[in-house]
Amino acid sequence: MVAPAEVQSDFLLPNHEGPWTLKDVLALPEDHSQRIELVDGMLLVSPLGSYRHQRLVGRVFVALDSACPAQFEATVELNVALSSGRLLIPDFTVVKPCDADITFPVSNLVLAGEVLSKSTRMNDLVLKRHVYAEAAVPYYLIIDPLKKVVEATLLELNDEGEYVEIAQSDAGVLTIERPFPVTIELPS
Repeated sequence: MVAPAEVQSDFLLPNHEGPWTLKDVLALPEDHSQRIELVDGMLLVSPLGSYRHQRLVGRVFVALDSACPAQFEATVELNVALSSGRLLIPDFTVVKPCDADITFPVSNLVLAGEVLSKSTRMNDLVLKRHVYAEAAVPYYLIIDPLKKVVEATLLELNDEGEYVEIAQSDAGVLTIERPFPVTIELPS
């Protein structure tokens, strides 16, 4: 996380006083070398994923997209607008399509997914898990390529507003029934 006072122009971001807002973030110049997310006035800045990371994102997207029922769509790197001006960019999503512009409403998010990396691991496992649960995103899919065999875990939001594990990959293959049936082969 980048605290507001620590943002400097040599960090590829303009100097900024005080907490960041969604309007501030959306006004930044487009930069394809890093991902900029916003949680409670602080920026989460991370480099784009490695080749292996992007390959996993692509593989999961293709599997989800090919299995999606007509009422859903799979996407990658969607700007998801959450409550209190928060903005997250999941690696991949399943959504209920709607008319959206630069940001997509969290209320239409069915599944958010993240491929863990060394630089985002704690944010993905702790912060984003909490934020997605708080926003009532029904499913959260976590892919961990840092294990000997790539692991995937599907979490479902329960009635208490907490995620519980409902599926785990086996030997690099994840088979799920919810939110729709799909088998995802995870490359090593």
